[in-house]
Amino acid sequence: MQEKRNTILIVDDEEEIRKMLNIFLDASDFKVIEAENAKQAIRMAASVKPDLIVLDLGLPDMDGKEVVTALRQWSQVPILVLTVRSEDEEVATLLNTGADDYVTKPFNADVLLARINANLRKNVVREVGEPDVVNGAIRIDLVRHEVFIEGERVSFTPKEYDLLRYFMVNRGRMLTHKQILKEIWGPAHVEDTQYLRVYVGQVREKLETKKGLGKLIVSEAGIGYRMDVVSAEKPVDNAA
Repeated sequence: MQEKRNTILIVDDEEEIRKMLNIFLDASDFKVIEAENAKQAIRMAASVKPDLIVLDLGLPDMDGKEVVTALRQWSQVPILVLTVRSEDEEVATLLNTGADDYVTKPFNADVLLARINANLRKNVVREVGEPDVVNGAIRIDLVRHEVFIEGERVSFTPKEYDLLRYFMVNRGRMLTHKQILKEIWGPAHVEDTQYLRVYVGQVREKLETKKGLGKLIVSEAGIGYRMDVVSAEKPVDNAA
């Protein structure tokens, strides 16, 4: 199964632009989805929940600023606008409407990539307070969706990553079965506790790259799970 990657939604009515961005971003290890008009973009933003949107202003069915306004009614997803409109007043209006950043056309691909990464990093810090989360030997790069154990990268499937991320961000807190299922799988799955047990087992198994780490995820029968906090003074118990 493919590992978790940041999902970028490209919104542009020019097929050539979408194709070029798709190739470039895929090579930069992003998962790319596309929309060719505003209505499709808003629908996909709601269903797929991308990590960032690259939005062209000149869409056939709606002005890009209207798309930003519509998205900001319910989403804080980072929006990076592609525009030929470089006037200061236009840019100020765009940012005040709710866009996070902009790049003028024609654009340099390396500059666009740098802006995308900067906005992903900024959004993670806004949500969690830091770009990395560390608990003892475990470190998660929240921007690149990568897990490291004692400095070595370990492969996690998308759902395993989401589950570990939730435990790490909420380390030290008791999380009920329903809380976890609703956050990771959605409201329709809040009773699927057996499903949750299977995935917790898989996450524990991968944490055992360092013996004893799997024990950090503690079960409370009939309630839920808690990830213990590891400090410098409290090393992981490596005992069998």
